[in-house]
Amino acid sequence: MTDRLSIAIAQIDPTVGDVAGNADRIRRARAEARGADLVVFPELVLSGYPPEDLVLKPDFQEACREACEALAAETADGGPALLVGLPWPEDGRLYNAVALLDGGEAAAVRHKVLLPNYGVFDEKRVFDPGEMPGPVSFRDVRIGVPICEDIWQPAVVECLEENGAEMLLVPNGSPFETTKDDIRLNIAVERVVESGLPLAYVNQVGGQDELVFDGASFVLGRDRALRAQLPAWTESVAITRWERGADGMDCTGGPMAEGNDGLSDIYSAMMLGLRDYVNKNCFPGVVLGLSGGIDSALSAAVAVDALGPERVRCVMMPSPYTSQASLDDALEAVTALGASYETISIEPAMGAFGGMLASAFGNRGEDTTEENIQARARGLTLMALSNKFGHMVLSTGNKSEMSVGYATLYGDMCGGYNVLKDVYKTTVFALADWRNRNRPEGALGPAGRVVPQNIIDKPPSAELRPDQTDQDSLPPYDALDDILECLIEDELSVAEIAARGHGVETVERVWRMLDIAEYKRRQAPPGVKLTRRAFGRDRRYPIVNGYRGRV
Repeated sequence: MTDRLSIAIAQIDPTVGDVAGNADRIRRARAEARGADLVVFPELVLSGYPPEDLVLKPDFQEACREACEALAAETADGGPALLVGLPWPEDGRLYNAVALLDGGEAAAVRHKVLLPNYGVFDEKRVFDPGEMPGPVSFRDVRIGVPICEDIWQPAVVECLEENGAEMLLVPNGSPFETTKDDIRLNIAVERVVESGLPLAYVNQVGGQDELVFDGASFVLGRDRALRAQLPAWTESVAITRWERGADGMDCTGGPMAEGNDGLSDIYSAMMLGLRDYVNKNCFPGVVLGLSGGIDSALSAAVAVDALGPERVRCVMMPSPYTSQASLDDALEAVTALGASYETISIEPAMGAFGGMLASAFGNRGEDTTEENIQARARGLTLMALSNKFGHMVLSTGNKSEMSVGYATLYGDMCGGYNVLKDVYKTTVFALADWRNRNRPEGALGPAGRVVPQNIIDKPPSAELRPDQTDQDSLPPYDALDDILECLIEDELSVAEIAARGHGVETVERVWRMLDIAEYKRRQAPPGVKLTRRAFGRDRRYPIVNGYRGRV
């Protein structure tokens, strides 16, 4: 009977659909873990996670199986065995599966039992649920391999324990949310308490469309103590040591990385999400409008940190309403970041559209139409630069604005990605202040102040008419964001929100603005999911919606 195992946790960043590339990442991790008995990878690492409807293509399934067979054959060299996730077609069904590759073959396969079908997860559309599993035998050790959701309820782990499992290795594709670390750890502790088995939680890292995975894999001993902790936001291959004691197999140790929290995690999520979106889609860089306001300044900082200043192109597009202070602030911000900067006035476009539409508009006075023309002239300018040079347009609107429709379709909403999409305005201010005092791990931008203090201090304004501020159209952001969080994240009623100290009329107005802006959000670019209910992925409301709530 084996008394010792060396198990490597391979927290890597796969790309959905890049089967050959993902297989090569697995090979590199295996080489790095030379000397280990077994290397454990995240959920569906061969296909990338989540594969969505791509996984329904028979040709894609075959490509994954062929890559698995090739990896299995390589384990005949006497090196580490592999625990690899992949889609597994069998008897007319398709499973989210894990294969144990050892001795030149797929020695065992286990299927995911519990398929999540909430929030960002839609696995019941594409996978069939597996039967309750037994443990796999590896070096005379019986290992339970529940897959991700299988540990969020007790039944699968209970079945494994009853069938003689001695330890749990859990492959995961668990996206980041601001409170997710504690939730994961508490769930894992519950399973350890119930089963008495040590548990290794192996999570993916990297960005995939709107989702970003933070890694932060960990190991719990039988006593629920943390025995190993991998870093967040970076790929890592770490060796953990396991020994058989009086109570059975247990982890005796591994690396202990320091954890991030709060604003650090949010900023790192935005940075990694943008980096992977741009790089995996093969864009040379990004272009964005730099207005002198805090949203575009923070977006530019994230872009430079993610991609490096040489891949970020900032454009100031002044109108007659742009203040000198905004021009100065934008120049100061881009100078601090070291990105490229140019000025393209939209005043000729405003004149051209004014003349072109004069006869159609007749004697109607100016209103938001002319303001939106300015925003759309800027959007057209950025898209033209994108078309000509290949850089992706980075839009800069925040969650507060997108919630209430304080944004212009085909104007400031145009773009390929938005790092602030799930960030409320009050958090934008907090993140700007945090970044001025901290340089995140892995950032390619400079240390020190990158968002000028005047941008943080001045009242936010779209500068589409004289002396305009956001508060002309919206409640103060601290009140607005609290109301929005109650409506979006918590689904509270008007009366419950008003009880927090907000006026009923204000709450009802924000509710109406939130509902009627749904059609805009359906046309918004993707962006990093950070909260429990991000637009597009989590919160899906009807555009035609007659319900207005009750007091």
